[in-house]
Amino acid sequence: MAEAYIIDALRTPVGRRGRSLADLHPLDLAAVPLAELVQRNNVDSKEYDEIILGCIDQVGPQAMDIARNAWLAAGLSEEVPGTTVERQCGSGQQAVSYAAQAVMSGSSDLVVAGGVQSMSSIPLSYSNSAAADFGFPDPYRGSKLWAARYGDQEISQFRGAEMMAKHWGLSREQLEDFAVGSHERALKAQALGYFNREILALGQLQADEGPRAVDRGKMASLSPIVEGGLHTAATASQMSDGAAMLLIASEAAVKRYALKPRARIHHVSARGDDPIMMLSAPIRATKYALERTGMSLKDMDRIEINEAFAAVVLAWQKETGADMSKVNVNGGAIALGHPIGATGARLMTSLLHELERSGTKWGLQTMCEGGGQANVTIIERL
Repeated sequence: MAEAYIIDALRTPVGRRGRSLADLHPLDLAAVPLAELVQRNNVDSKEYDEIILGCIDQVGPQAMDIARNAWLAAGLSEEVPGTTVERQCGSGQQAVSYAAQAVMSGSSDLVVAGGVQSMSSIPLSYSNSAAADFGFPDPYRGSKLWAARYGDQEISQFRGAEMMAKHWGLSREQLEDFAVGSHERALKAQALGYFNREILALGQLQADEGPRAVDRGKMASLSPIVEGGLHTAATASQMSDGAAMLLIASEAAVKRYALKPRARIHHVSARGDDPIMMLSAPIRATKYALERTGMSLKDMDRIEINEAFAAVVLAWQKETGADMSKVNVNGGAIALGHPIGATGARLMTSLLHELERSGTKWGLQTMCEGGGQANVTIIERL
């Protein structure tokens, strides 16, 4: 099978919902890094085969195939088609997987993949989807076949996070310790300039808005998100705005356009798990990917697992035995924010740059997704 290479990867700063990026139309949020990615790689935009972007809640300004419209908003060729992927929080990572698979199959040579999300533009009902905020019912309600299999119980990320904390015997103190560590790692990375190469400033915003010094007393005083639960706003990911873009190319495109590969996509896969617990699938997906590749977590130099909730990462670590000194070394979504449709591409961008910064070779990325799903990507820095 042909190889798929990562040629370039960049992202916007992650803005806190309602803050610095709130007034930026989602098309413009995506178009700025898109235009930069194409411009700095010196390939005429008409030579691209496709753009694939992840985006959740495709309503309002994020409707009508935002991938295609962002490409056009960036002033790029009308000849290039776009498609928008929705696999919940893994949408941006799935976009990269689709681009890699297209290149590996030989059907494409040059693809932009990434994600965009303006959570300031689209209200979010974390229980199921933003549809509820636009007058649509719970997506499960009324389905006799769904009810016959799963009953009429509440399905939400919040409930899933609490189910995970209980199942894996996690305490509120453990969740809060993890959240503090995420902020500390992110603040250190910012102070040392680790994110500078991957971030394209938007206006006055040059750095992620989420990381901050944590007041443990205030954290301990926060009320649980779910009555009687353990997670609070401090141990869950932040609602955010942002976009990230990667250039994926075949060997033929590398030679034709004199491109320099920065990494090789070694493996892509996805697996499902309990849709009620919802957030546990990274455990199964990680084991599956390692079995398929014959690798182990000991082979991985850096690992990115999305911090949707602290329990997700801690439960995953308990099951996999991962060395946490390699995991989310520069902080995660609890500190940096989680622009849901873009986070998969943001994680991939940060993983690539961290492998380069640290001079290491193998990276694994995984993340939980609505519906009880998870993607895994393994890359090799070149």
